[in-house]
Parts: sequence; structure tokens; C-alpha cells
Amino acid sequence: MSVQDLVRPDTRPPAPAPVLPPLRIGPYSVGTPVVLAPMAGITNPGFRRLCREQGAGYYVCEMITSRGLVERNPLTRRMIAFDADEHPRSMQLYGVDPATIGAAVRIVAEEDLADHLDFNFGCPVPKVTRRGGGAALPYKRKLFERIVRAAVDNAGGIPVTIKMRVGIDDEHHTFLDVARIAADCGVAAITLHARTAAQRYSGTADWSTIARLRDTMPAELPVLGNGDVFSAADALAMVARTGCDGVVVGRGVLGRPWLFADLEAAFAGRPLPTPPRLGQVAATLRRHAVLLCEHMGDHKGIRDVRKHIAWYLKGFPVGPEVRRRLGMVSSIDQLDELIALLDPDEEFPADADGPRGRQGSPGRVVLPERWLDDPDDPSVPFGAELEHSGG
Repeated sequence: MSVQDLVRPDTRPPAPAPVLPPLRIGPYSVGTPVVLAPMAGITNPGFRRLCREQGAGYYVCEMITSRGLVERNPLTRRMIAFDADEHPRSMQLYGVDPATIGAAVRIVAEEDLADHLDFNFGCPVPKVTRRGGGAALPYKRKLFERIVRAAVDNAGGIPVTIKMRVGIDDEHHTFLDVARIAADCGVAAITLHARTAAQRYSGTADWSTIARLRDTMPAELPVLGNGDVFSAADALAMVARTGCDGVVVGRGVLGRPWLFADLEAAFAGRPLPTPPRLGQVAATLRRHAVLLCEHMGDHKGIRDVRKHIAWYLKGFPVGPEVRRRLGMVSSIDQLDELIALLDPDEEFPADADGPRGRQGSPGRVVLPERWLDDPDDPSVPFGAELEHSGG
């Protein structure tokens, strides 16, 4: 019996579903207009397979650095892993140097490493922005254009998309200008996380910016919304309010991969599945652990699943001692023993919906020295490509 078989249909009428055509990115199309956001340390092959088993969509791998790819870093190459039946294979690349980006994209095209390339212009993490990357880069319009053109020109027909934020902060919004540049360069879709880099993941996403972007872009260019989609109702509301062509979900799926089943049902106008009881959640957690062990090996896989356990159990009345032992689990057999201590009939808690994962507080964006002096400076920041993390 699969995890999906455990989820009983709900008899409640679904919320009215927006009438959307299939989401098309280049030559690829899916009926459910949903994309899994790349998340470092999360969207590996095991997690993507778990999500794909729940419903249709695009499932993007963890971010890969262009320099790591060009230098054939062993860690980078291990991260470029897709299941045999995973299609289209979606990869997110990151970089600051147009020459390195171009070389990395040529490798992807010539070695058939992916079917779709997304570029990260939205990461607010200081170690990225201080080198001019991620959410800092769109402020430099000429450099941004050089990077996107290098990607599109070297892709050999692979569709290129971008993911970005509203801007650096409320005084430096960039999303409309760089979206026009990206459209002129020939990108296949644009995703907007409706926060500034200074907001990080705090506060509330400003969906009105997604609506403005959709109104500005050509109708044939898909615009996807990202930010505060924690339920199927959120996704329907975002599409209804903004007119966007699809939604990108990240933190909302942490410890809750069945959200993709909810989204597929909601966009199809079908009744939503009944929220899973604790036994069903535990079965999904165990499936996740097995997939991670298959991908990483038993030792690394079981250690990796530990960080997911609090997300899976959010809101459930599980005692502190059991939670502590689960957080130190070291084998599938031990996981089974601890799962047996849970009450499988415990209903899904109402307060388990909503934000999960990192939120933090807003703060100053760390930028290269004098980064804001000239938005038309096309030069690559000194030291921007001196280091890479492999992924």
C-alpha cells in the first residue's frame, strides 16, 4: 500500500479552482501549475521522488554552483543526480561571472545533464550576497543582462528560467526592470518571490508585486508566484489575486510532501484529500528516510532525515522524550521502533498549517563594497567566484 493510498478522500466541496492552462516551460508542460522551489539540503533526489509520488509538477534540484560544475568538483557532480523516470530534469544554477555561467551551461547542454535550467537571483544569505550573488545581483542591470544572455545563448535549446526577489530592500526594488531584461534575453519563465532580500523570510509576502509583474510581462511568458504558499487554499488565492500562471512552493512542503496532492486536487477542482492522521504522517516520514538512505547510503541518509522530523511532527502531541529519541535516530529499525510508540489515529492538528522552516527577522543585506553606487556597472565583483560550496 502506498502513502497516497492511506489518504482518504474528503467529501468537502473544493474551493473554486482558477481555470489555468497547463504550465509550459519551453517544450515541457504539466497540467498542475506547481513548481518545487530548490532548497539547499532538502530537494535532493529522495525528497523530489517523495514529492513526485504525490502529484504532478516541476521538481527542481538543489542549487548547483556554476564554478563547481565547470571545475568538475566531485561534490557538485554528486549533487547532479536525477531518477531515471524524472522528467523534465530541472536544475538550478548559481553564479556571478557571465563567462563561468556560459561555460557551465555549455557543459549541461553538451553532456545532457538537465532538461531545464533555472537561475538563482533571489538568495538573501549573506555569504552569497556579499559577493554580489543571489538577490544582490539584479541591482547591477548590465551584469544581470550579461549573465542571462550567456545562459540563454549557451543553452542549446534547453529552456532557461530565473527566480528573483522584489529587490534588495524597499529603497531598491529591481524586479520590473530585470524582468524586462530577462524577457528580452529569451527566458522561458520568471518566478518572483514577493519579498525583498532585506525581509529574508520574515513578515508577509507582498503578492501585489506578483500581480504587477504579470501585468507587465508578455502574456505568453509564464510568471510564477512564490511566497507564503502553505496550503492549497493559499495557492488558489495567489493565482486569483495576482493572475500568475503558477505557484512555486518551498517552505510549505517541509515535512508535508502531500501538499502536492492537495495542490493537484485543488487546481483540478476535485475534493481535497483528508489531512493525514499521525500514522499516515509516520508512514511518509519512514518512506522519506528509506529514499534518503537509498540515495546517500544508510549512515548519511538516516542522519539527514533527522532535520525533517520536527517538521513532520509539527503540532502533534508527541512527548518530548520520543521527540528527543527520534532526533537521534540512527537506523531504519530504530525509526520503526519509535514510530510504533506513536498513536496512529491522532488527527492532523489544525495548527500544523501555516509557516514552517526558517523565518528569522528582517535585516540589512550584506553587499560588496560600494555595490549600490552604479547599477549600470557591468563588472564582476572582485573575488565573486573565488569560492564555491559544491552546490
